[in-house]
Parts: sequence; C-alpha cells; structure tokens
Amino acid sequence: MRVLPTTLEKLAFPRVLDALAERCQTFAGQARARALLPDLEGDALRAAHECVDEALTGDAISLGGVEDVRPLVERVQEGGMLEGPECLAIAYTMDAAATVKRAIALSNRPRLTELARGLASFDAVLRLVREQLDASGEVRDDATPKLREIRKRLHPMRGRIRDRMAQLLQQYAPYVQDPIVTLRRDRYVIPVKASAQSRVPGLVLDTSDSGATVFVEPAAVVPLNNELTLLEFEERDEVRRILIALGQRLAFDPGLEPTLAALTELDLVVASARLARDWALVRPEVAEGAAVRLPGARHPLIENCVPNDILLDAEAPLLVLTGPNAGGKTVLLKTLGLAVLMAHAGLFVAAAARAADGRPSRATLPPFRSVLTDIGDEQSIEASLSTYAAHLTNLRRIVEDAAPGTLLLIDELGSGTDPDEGAALSQAILEAVVERRAFGVVTTHLAPLKVFAAQRAGVRNAAMRFDVERLRPTFELVVGQPGRSYALAIAERVGLSPELLARAHEVLGPEGARLERLLETLETQRAALQAQLDEAEGARAAAVAEAELLRAQIERLRAQEAALLEQAAEKADALLQDTLARAKAWRETARSDPAQRGKAMEAISQLRRETKRRAPAAARPAAADRLAPGAIVRVDAYGAEGPVVEVRGDQLVVQLGLLKVEVARHEATVVRAPDAAKGPKAPVTPGAGFERELNVRGERVEEAIEKVRDLVREAHALQVESVRVLHGKGTGALRDAVRRYLKDERLVERFEDAVPYEGGFGVTVAYLRPR
Repeated sequence: MRVLPTTLEKLAFPRVLDALAERCQTFAGQARARALLPDLEGDALRAAHECVDEALTGDAISLGGVEDVRPLVERVQEGGMLEGPECLAIAYTMDAAATVKRAIALSNRPRLTELARGLASFDAVLRLVREQLDASGEVRDDATPKLREIRKRLHPMRGRIRDRMAQLLQQYAPYVQDPIVTLRRDRYVIPVKASAQSRVPGLVLDTSDSGATVFVEPAAVVPLNNELTLLEFEERDEVRRILIALGQRLAFDPGLEPTLAALTELDLVVASARLARDWALVRPEVAEGAAVRLPGARHPLIENCVPNDILLDAEAPLLVLTGPNAGGKTVLLKTLGLAVLMAHAGLFVAAAARAADGRPSRATLPPFRSVLTDIGDEQSIEASLSTYAAHLTNLRRIVEDAAPGTLLLIDELGSGTDPDEGAALSQAILEAVVERRAFGVVTTHLAPLKVFAAQRAGVRNAAMRFDVERLRPTFELVVGQPGRSYALAIAERVGLSPELLARAHEVLGPEGARLERLLETLETQRAALQAQLDEAEGARAAAVAEAELLRAQIERLRAQEAALLEQAAEKADALLQDTLARAKAWRETARSDPAQRGKAMEAISQLRRETKRRAPAAARPAAADRLAPGAIVRVDAYGAEGPVVEVRGDQLVVQLGLLKVEVARHEATVVRAPDAAKGPKAPVTPGAGFERELNVRGERVEEAIEKVRDLVREAHALQVESVRVLHGKGTGALRDAVRRYLKDERLVERFEDAVPYEGGFGVTVAYLRPR
C-alpha cells in the first residue's frame, strides 16, 4: 500500500505502533513493531491475520528467557570476545526458542507452527555450553584438560602461600599493623607498620592512604607469588581461549540468525494478539470485491468513542458527511483511515462482531493500494502557499491518483474560499472521483454538495446527529440524509436577539430557508420512522421470546409424555411378566398335583379374565391374531424360526425343522403374521410414499427446528432409515442449529454431511434408531 508519512501521522498510526511495541516482550520485537508499515497484500496479509487469530486462541505464548542478543552476536562477528554470562545469555535464548517451538507444535495452530519452523535446534552447542560454563557463567574447572591441570596446581599453590603467610604473621607479629593476609597487585602481602618497615624483609607494593601502613610482600613468598602469577597467566589465557571459541560457536551458528528473526516475528504476533484483546479488536476480512463494512467502528485511541456502522459498497463507494462543527465528522473519517492502515499492517481493527441493530456482521475491506488524504491545515510558509492553495495541491494529487483500490479521505472540502466557487469546484472534484470508482469519505458544510450527493449515483449522504435541545452532538452517524449546520438553531437557543435572527433568515434567503426546512422535515420523519422501527423490533423480540417460551413448554410436555409412556410400558411389561409367572406356577401345580388341578384351572381362568379386562379392547384381537396358527415366529432359545402349529392357552406348538417344540408365548417373536403367511405378497417398504427430504433454507431457526422435529418423529414412526435436511451453506447458523437439535434428539442415532454430489455440507443426513 502506498501511503505518505504525513498521512500515517495524521491518522495516528505511529501511536498505534507505540501501543503495539509496549506489548512486545523483547527489544527486537519493539523495534519491529515501531517499524511496521501497512504494506501487506494477498497471502501475506491473510497469513498475518490468521497468525494473530491463532495467538488469541489456546494457551498464551510466552517468550520468557528470550533476550536481545544481537549486539552480543555482532561483537563476536566483529572480532570481539564474550564473557561467560554473555555466552549464557545467547544460550538461554537458544534454549527458550526450542521451548517455544515445542509449545507451538503441541497447540495445533498451523500458521504459528509454520512461523515457528524458523526456530532451529541447538542441542549440540547447548551441551557444549553446559560442559564449559557453570550456572553463573564462570568457566568450569573441567572445561578442557589443560584448564583442569592448571587449576589442579593453582589451588594447592594458593594454600601453600596462605600457610606461609600465616607463619610470617606470627613471626613478625610486633611489626604487623593488622594480622590479616591481603592482596595488592594480585600478589599476597601483609600490612606492616610504616615505622617497622625495615624489620620485615621484602618488597613494598603499596601504602595506605594515611601512610601509616605499608603492604609488604615478604621475601620468603616472592618465589611462590611468582609461580602463582605464572599459573594465573596460564589460566587467564586458557579461559580466554575457551570463551573466544565458545562465543564464536554460538554467534556463528547457522541457525541463530533465522531463529532470532522468527522470535521477533512471534513476539510481534503475540503483541498483536494482546493489543486485539486489550482494545477489543476484531479480525477484518480483506477480499477482492468486498465492501468497506465496519460494524460498530470506533477510534481505538479515543476513550469512550461512540461506535458507528461504516458502509461503503459498489453501489455508493463515496460518502458525503455533513453536520455541525465538533460533531465527530473528522473522527469518523480518521476512524476509517486508521482501520484500513491497521488491517493492511496485519493488525485487527476497532470494530464489533455485530452491527448497531444487533445483527451479526463481519468487518470486511477490499485490498486498498493507496490511502490519499487531505486533512487539516496544509499551509506552507516555505513554499509561499496559502491554506486553500495547499488544499488544492492535495486535491489535485488525489484526483490524479484516484482509482479502484484507492481510499480518499477529504476533510472540509470546499472550505477556505468563496462558498459558491468552492462548491462548484468541489462538485467537479467529486464527479471525477466517482468516475474513477474510488472509495472515500468527504466532510463538508456546503449545501450544494448535499444536493449533489442526493442526486448523483455512487454517492451517499450522511450526517452526524446533533441534539438541539441539549445543544450538544451525539456523535452518531445517520446514513441516507444530509446534516444541518444548526447555526441559527443554536443561536436561538443561546438567546441571540430576535432581530438578529430575523435578519439572518432574511440574508439566508428563501432557498436557504427552504433547504433548512426540508432537512428539518427529513430529520423529523426519520426520527418517527426510527421510533416505529424500534417499536417493531421490540415487538419482534417479544414475539421471539414468547415463541421460545412456548417451544420450551412444548418440549417439556413432550418430555413428560415420553416419560409417562415409558412408565406405562414398564408397568405393563411388569404386569405381563407377573401374570405369566403366576400362570406358569398354576400350570405346574395342575400337572404335578391332580387334587389341585381344578383349583389351578379356575385360577388360570381368573388370570385370563383379569388380563382381558386390563388390556385395551383394540389390542386383544390383534395380539391373538398375530400368534394364531400359521404365523411365523422366532424362538431365541433354539435360535430358529418356524410356523405356529397349535395354540394351547399360553403355550405355542412351533414346527422348528423336523421337531415340534412347545414354548411359552413370551418366548416367541412374531416374524410374519398369519395372513402374511398364507401366501406370498409384495414386500412393503417402510415409509412408502413418505417424503424423506426437508428443505428449510431461508427459514427462521425456530420454524426450521419445528419442521425437522416433525420430520424425525414421522420418519421414526414409519420405520424410515434416514432423512435429509436441506439447510444450505450460507453463514452456517441454520446448519449449526439443526445439528444441535439432532445431537440431542433420542430418536436419531447419528448424522453426517451428504456426499459432495448430493449437496455436501449444505445437506445433513440423519440416521434414525430402529424401533
């Protein structure tokens, strides 16, 4: 995107970048944030938005342990040496990069995973650092065999010197100022009284500030100090060699540069996600041919900014915005410009997920290629240009560069000169801009431009609302009508004399008065229509609430009905099982005890009479008919099917192959009724004539769910295996609602998308549970 630095300043883009930098975790990330430009396009822009979207989901990405080590790396590359703690800083950053990469890989976030591929693995060099440095950055004794040998000699040597010095302290105790061993010029000395300096043979290496004490290196330890110094020189050279080699191994690792670059980009993405969360930003959809649609747009840098819906589409890509001074026109203009810049920089925009009327809406933008502005006083003393001449220079550039994919933001068009000439020139400019099909917002106070916007295709009038009663703006955008300046109305409210007001109306003339009255009438009518719309919306919301209440009551009644039917079925089954058990017991009594046979038969007859009395009248003959001779039944105890040969009370004689067996009625399952067994008939398909597909596209969710519920219940009653619900693709809201219902419906076993050539994910196929 082509944007002048002055345009970025006027739209406050650097202030957004400062807020972004404050949320970065590294210095490199802060520098990257402040250098951000709105220059992303195509796949790169889409990838940036997807990265921020993924960073907002799941666990937060921490860059703890990452430091800005580029200055250290540059020092080594220029031939310098790193100290041990500085080597550790690079190593900690390498280790933190590996931790970040593992965390992202486990979070199932594709775009961030792709970005994290730039993070290299440093296992070998980190192992070397652990082998040669301790936790404080000091070189370990066993870093190399040579250093181990040197320090193996150093420690005993220091011990021998300290032991010898302790002896000398006792030997020269009368002449010693303090009985301590100290170091001067890296050599062991003892503090001797200046007056007794000659009493202690040795070399004077230093004196105290007062001169009362001299620090003497005793002659007896000079050879030992010399040997210690040589060993320390060897140690220093070996440590220096180790640190130089280790620093070069770290700084010249081929994976370090891409890792630092990837960490910087990750820091920027995480900061962008934090900014989106802190400022309640939403992801914009940038696509060719899209309209400028920003629901609930607000300026992110203005506290308690009133949100407004901004819409610029192919039908009317240019908005002429009018209204009183300090009414919010310039803020709205800058809000749009800043949103476009933020979107093309890979950031989310200050908009809402819903429009002002409460309906779901997404923020969309076309891919802009340039943003052209004329905002504020452009007077240039150096170029000897007046304010109006500077505006004209800007407007000339805007007209020349205006084209599809260009956003124009012009504040106070036509101001600064004669109103009639300014209006004529401004109209000519707007006509040229409309012909070039550029998007834009233009603010003005000129009445002829309001008329032009009302009559010209491709231009739409808009105004910032003003509360005349309270004499203050509401900062609310009203699209479709021009705004009034309210100069005379405000003058009247503040108490300007009637004579002055009358003269002002006279000077305004009949045409101006008619225009003001027309605008006032339009405002009154619009307010009345808005009140009616609000009332209708309230009635609709109440109707929806009542419908939801009725639906809940219906669901509750259906649930109660199902529970009662289930209880009745369980009670009937228990009663049947009890009756069969009692009948079986009486039959056993009749067989085993002839004396009780009469009593048993009477009891069985009594059970039959009770059963007939309890059973529904319509059900008795049907049950008897189904188990009549000739019916085909299945006996699970034998795992076979066969015809009923004879009915003996509660017992059936069934022909199973070559055998006839006697089984109880409840042990046989009817496969085919007697009338079906008498002769072959054409098979009956379950649900024959039943329409298995339901089309609910374009319907309200509540109505669609009721129709789907009826379809499922009827299909289950007719033993239909599956049904199809055609809900379309659209936004997916209707599809999700249908699937939530199917998921909770006990008659549905499972559901899935239709195959691609039969509707794909625009159709849901539901499979019903068998009866």
